Amino acid sequence: MIKNLLDSRLISYNLQYIMMKRQFNSNRGARIASKVQTLVAEILRDRYGDDQIVAGVSLVGAVAHGGLQFVRLFYYSRNPDVAAVQRRLDEITKTVRYELGARMNQKYVPDIRFEYDDTLDRAERMDNLLKGLDTDD
Repeated sequence: MIKNLLDSRLISYNLQYIMMKRQFNSNRGARIASKVQTLVAEILRDRYGDDQIVAGVSLVGAVAHGGLQFVRLFYYSRNPDVAAVQRRLDEITKTVRYELGARMNQKYVPDIRFEYDDTLDRAERMDNLLKGLDTDD
């Protein structure tokens, strides 16, 4: 009877441990994406701070995909020519990834892709539309 009680407690403990570990690992993608975002922001500041196109870029978010092998970095730029900013970021992606590998203490370095975040532009457009509704009264 005591052996059954100990076995049931051990099984219960193991199940609790497995569930806790599963919950902890479910955040891994967000943690890796956040770490990549922080390190890439530092790299852009340190290596490309004097580049007029890249200097106005702010990283506003990151999402990990594909088993943490791929990270999309969302940016906002004060430069109105978004296409030029995107071209420049595409040009330096390989160098940034190399530098990221030197700064990360992981076995694999995820591929990175920069994508423009137009949330502020859409919010401004919605605000202008709402202001236009108020004046029609």
